[in-house]
Amino acid sequence: MKQTFFEIEKHDAIARDVFKMILRGDCSEITAPGQFVNLKLDGFYLRRPISISDVIDDKLTLVYKVVGEGTKKMSRMQAGEGFDTLLPLGNGYDLDRCGDTPLIIGGGVGTPPMYLLCKKLIETGRKPSVVLGFNSKSNVFYEDEFTALGVITCIVTSDGSYGAKGYVTDIMEHLTFSDTCACGPEAMLKAVYDATNAPGQFSFEERMGCGFGACMGCSCKTKYGYKRICRDGPILFREEIVW
Repeated sequence: MKQTFFEIEKHDAIARDVFKMILRGDCSEITAPGQFVNLKLDGFYLRRPISISDVIDDKLTLVYKVVGEGTKKMSRMQAGEGFDTLLPLGNGYDLDRCGDTPLIIGGGVGTPPMYLLCKKLIETGRKPSVVLGFNSKSNVFYEDEFTALGVITCIVTSDGSYGAKGYVTDIMEHLTFSDTCACGPEAMLKAVYDATNAPGQFSFEERMGCGFGACMGCSCKTKYGYKRICRDGPILFREEIVW
């Protein structure tokens, strides 16, 4: 883990209440898709954990949704401003445990880290397919980015206003895959878990204090004892999950 400073280079809204931020700084210690950063905001005691969406050389891409006062303040920040940043945090997805045809599943703001995962899987010769779930058309983002990677990309909305109507599990029924990698709301993760017996890696969220395992505030029960989501996760393997 490293504490450093990142400066905003570009910052845009890409969907309803969803923003994409490109920052410049030292990204050399980022080792796996699914890891996250912890950003310090002036006026707020706790840092904000944000998943890493992409990293190219010294440019870091973060995509986040405005859900409270902290992220609302972030959404108003401009190019040239920046953050005291802790990174990289978390374990990330284990590419060695992915098969030849993994299914990548993102739900809402669980979508961003799946982009970097998809890129890394393609680089290792895998042939992933992607299913992204959103509430409605106004919430959809990153479809073009995944499509540009040359992967099958299926969009589903719960209200049917864009793509297929339903849930990510409805699309899964029509796809063949070796294993799953999922990130999104816990209800979606549970549905994916129940929909297949294939090996899987699931990214979980918990309220975090320190973000690096010292406070134990984000501990969750697994079949192998309690684990800290910020340090031992956020990725858990199918065989260790306790719902």
